[in-house]
Amino acid sequence: MEEIDVAVLGAGISGLQAARLLRDRFSVRILEARDRVGGRLLNHTFANGDTVDIGGQWIGPGQDRMYRLVEELGAATWPLYDRGDNLLVLDGRSRRYRGTIPRINPLALADLGLAMHRFEKMARGLDPARPWAHRRAAAWDAVTLRSWIDSNCRTRLARQLFAIAVGAVFAAEPDDLSLLHALFYARSGDSLERLLAVTGGAQQDRIHGGTAGLCERMAAQLGDCVQLGSPAKKVKATADGRLRVDYRGGALLCERLIVAIPPNQALRIQFEPELPAWRDQLMQRMPAGSCIKCIARYERPFWRDEQLSGQVTSPAGPVRVSFDNSERGRESGLLMGFLEGDVARHYSGVAPDERRQAVLDCFARFFGERARHPLEYVDKDWSSDPWTRGCYAAFLGPGTWTSYGERLREPNGRIHWAGTESASQWYGYMEGALESAERAAREVQQQLERAGALHV
Repeated sequence: MEEIDVAVLGAGISGLQAARLLRDRFSVRILEARDRVGGRLLNHTFANGDTVDIGGQWIGPGQDRMYRLVEELGAATWPLYDRGDNLLVLDGRSRRYRGTIPRINPLALADLGLAMHRFEKMARGLDPARPWAHRRAAAWDAVTLRSWIDSNCRTRLARQLFAIAVGAVFAAEPDDLSLLHALFYARSGDSLERLLAVTGGAQQDRIHGGTAGLCERMAAQLGDCVQLGSPAKKVKATADGRLRVDYRGGALLCERLIVAIPPNQALRIQFEPELPAWRDQLMQRMPAGSCIKCIARYERPFWRDEQLSGQVTSPAGPVRVSFDNSERGRESGLLMGFLEGDVARHYSGVAPDERRQAVLDCFARFFGERARHPLEYVDKDWSSDPWTRGCYAAFLGPGTWTSYGERLREPNGRIHWAGTESASQWYGYMEGALESAERAAREVQQQLERAGALHV
């Protein structure tokens, strides 16, 4: 049986980074369930060679770790197309606007603006490392975001647009989230406005070769310490205090274990002795969002001829937001749309052809009949992915932060927790995944050096 210092579960960007931070000082092994690295980051290549992210893809200002990683790995970024007019498609009519907030009737606009201002002011008062410590945390954690929206938006249109923003950021419904979690999430990424924005916001830049390409470069540096097709099945404490990790096809012994997989996947692993009841209860209360990412390829980005950016907001759905996802330097035009929350849950159970038609019908409503006839189409239902079962990230419902959140990042003996769901900065983003990897690696290094298990 292989004996190592550190085992890492999950070869997503967080697990790979944790291993990179530890590999020069300790023996490390990554166990990945899939036959690929990247986790929730995944590339798709169209027939003409265009590469597109069908998982996480964007980085923006404030995500300094990600920009450093891109530079370190010799990759490059380019801005998402953000020129021309955006569209609000409402009651069968298309209205052009610029910026993040659609141009709507003055009453609804003032209503939405005031609600956004209140939300941002509340979020600014939170410490994202300790959201449960705010003096109003218990009150905010006791209600859903939907309750808050209904109380703070007087017009139906403002409520609709706020809900679309929630879907775009969380891939969930306002009913799913506690108000405290929504405030924390926004604060962890600076502000809700930044999370929604393109230029100057979280959707500003893309990475040449795709984000999964970064993971492939990281894995190449790690070499044979990355083991694919090896889902962990059981983690057992041995008599000498080490951990035995049984996985498909083998087992290993390690001094420390970093779990860098989504909470719903960690629940599938048998622990002996069992994890503390609070940890199990916490992970049960962290369901993943629901998202289907859809991309259509056309001969060229014809919507630009009409000075349109490709960005659309549409309460009618099922595609409620879209973007021009064309690859820089390529001729093809790529339209990308999201199915999120309840819509994603519905279309997850629909035949692929029917789902494709529903998406293209939306694109045609946004950009005309040409959008109904792409050269190629691809979508990715992350809720049906067996090793993910949801995207973008886990969320916390009412009562969870104040009951369990203080111990979210706490190690359980020799078991440490990474992944974007344990981040205090940019929770739910690749930046958060890297931040959590740094923390977990630091915890492990301190403990191993204290124990004298140093392998140079």
